[in-house]
Amino acid sequence: MRIGIFAGTTGSLSPLDVEMEASAAAAAGFDTYWLPQVFAWDAQTIIAAVGQRVPGIRFGTAVLPIYSRHPWALAQQALTIAALTNGRFTLGIGVSHRSIVEDMWGLSYERPMQHVREYLDVLQPLLKGASVDATGSTVSGRGRLEVPVTPCPLLVAALGPRMLEVAGSRADGTITWMTGPSTLADLTVPVLCTAARKAGRPPPRIVVGVPVCVTGDPTTARAYAARVYDAYGRLPAYRAMLDREELHGPADLAVIGDESSVARQLSEFAAAGATELAAAEFGPTIDDRRRTRALLSGLARKLA
Repeated sequence: MRIGIFAGTTGSLSPLDVEMEASAAAAAGFDTYWLPQVFAWDAQTIIAAVGQRVPGIRFGTAVLPIYSRHPWALAQQALTIAALTNGRFTLGIGVSHRSIVEDMWGLSYERPMQHVREYLDVLQPLLKGASVDATGSTVSGRGRLEVPVTPCPLLVAALGPRMLEVAGSRADGTITWMTGPSTLADLTVPVLCTAARKAGRPPPRIVVGVPVCVTGDPTTARAYAARVYDAYGRLPAYRAMLDREELHGPADLAVIGDESSVARQLSEFAAAGATELAAAEFGPTIDDRRRTRALLSGLARKLA
């Protein structure tokens, strides 16, 4: 299981801060630096700039919501970034949440499964340099991009079985969040891998995002996590994953403890089938964050 850093929200960071963080992650031996697309900077633009100046690490989006960008425009952006980073870019996409798509953007979230399938009908050929001629009820596209193609892996964020089948049969894998080892072993991995095998695709990448804190005070750290990650427990898609694990809230899913405890907990994700860990480092104290980075860096170098 490779280990990367999930940067979390970048709203409080300047682009220069992101560059410094990505550079530190590369120096610490991490495989990938993942940026979200939430309510702050444009993740792809940041990666296009930072990726050219920070060698030795891959970059990815975790994840870009597809409703806000036409697949033609997204393919142009993704291929441009893949070229600028010499093939070190993974495009992670997802359908986001009804509260964002409808309440914030004023768009319809009525048929997310149909939309993602039709979106891929346009996006995937363009990413491979092929022509597209797709007419859907939610999105359409025709033509081709006249640029050299740098390989750009595509991951589809998936939690439930239907979206996992799409990710396995149509993409290079998936990215999860608020998903524990039991759910990975019983749902995510078997559904995803079965779909990939039936579609004649190679074994999928399974990138698991999880909050991590190495600390000598687990009680305080878990209370801190309850505040930081509270909103995720109220989003239906994540709530369903927490319920599968019989957890009260996101703080109960967070990996918290001393070095040996955290290493053991992370090994459970690998045993469940995760191929990559996107670690969201957190901690109420500077010492907690320092210890977290030291442990994760050591594991990343060991597993490289």
